[in-house]
Amino acid sequence: MSSLTVEGLTKSFGATPVLTGVDLHVPEGSLTALLGPSGCGKTTLLRLIAGFEDPDSGTVVLGDRVVAGAGRRVAARRRGVGLVPQEGGLFPHLTVAGNISFGLPRRQRRDGGRVRELLTLVGLDGALADRAPHQLSGGQQQRVALARALAPEPSLVLLDEPFSSLDAALREETRGAVSAALAASGATAVLVTHDQAEALSMADQVAVLRGGRLVQITDPRTLYRRPGDLDVAAFVGEAVVLDADVRDGRAHCSLGALRYEPASPGGLPGGRARVLLRPEQLRLSAPVPTAPVARVRRVDFFGHDSRVWLDLPDGVRVSARLDGADVPAAGDDVSITVRGAALAFAAVDAAAAAAAVDAAAVGPQPGSA
Repeated sequence: MSSLTVEGLTKSFGATPVLTGVDLHVPEGSLTALLGPSGCGKTTLLRLIAGFEDPDSGTVVLGDRVVAGAGRRVAARRRGVGLVPQEGGLFPHLTVAGNISFGLPRRQRRDGGRVRELLTLVGLDGALADRAPHQLSGGQQQRVALARALAPEPSLVLLDEPFSSLDAALREETRGAVSAALAASGATAVLVTHDQAEALSMADQVAVLRGGRLVQITDPRTLYRRPGDLDVAAFVGEAVVLDADVRDGRAHCSLGALRYEPASPGGLPGGRARVLLRPEQLRLSAPVPTAPVARVRRVDFFGHDSRVWLDLPDGVRVSARLDGADVPAAGDDVSITVRGAALAFAAVDAAAAAAAVDAAAVGPQPGSA
């Protein structure tokens, strides 16, 4: 396996710019998730890495080998890149064994040992080797597609939203099996997804694309807890974003005087700001005079936990995440306390992202379709 390094990559289709100077490094043996909304350039970046498209400028380097840019263009079939597409892309006229061994030398195809080894690696019974793709479940098909991609021991494995067609339970099971197989094989991999939970749970690092640019790349925990801006914050999880006034070492907002950490390494001047909390930081209790009181507007019950929508006296609406077994009812009055510190953004830095964050924080309104 090899590392992947992308520098200054740009790509336009006609007069429409899609990527505008992307720099990305994927260390050998790691998994990086490319996360972003539809149309942000994720799939285009994947196609440039694979060799299905040529960049307008910039370079793609696998290990120490330049495969695109700097006057070189290595054909896709010679890059040593394995691809797992959205729907698996298995050949319907071949068996599972035939699909996995398709790109192997003739001797290994006859031997069958590599096929058995790969089926074990992706968590499938060797008895499936003689089945046709249509005789497999969707999750099994995706695992076979991964086995096929890993068979020739590629320098890099690319996964293009491979779980998007699976139902929720099967998706979780399959991505766990795929993660384990990639780790066991020592593969260097890039996963394209718009699913935040998928990116945060699977990847060693997450690269967030927005408008053709890489706006933040870091480990999942840092991305969730210290997003680079409010737009990223709202995209990678539920966000409670409030206007605040920073003074006397506290951020004063609708939820009271909060402890805060500045989002910028340079600190935060006093005055207007916007603070970020995650819904799980909000704790609810019976009304007390020492904490802000809100009215429960509605409760979304998910079994393992619940989302509680709350109306504050000043008209601001926020959400809290609570254990599923102990939640208030719509119409109840509750007090809100905050666990941990808020993340504070200077108002001037927050202005550009405010509209997008407001929409994400409020979420669907009661009675809406």
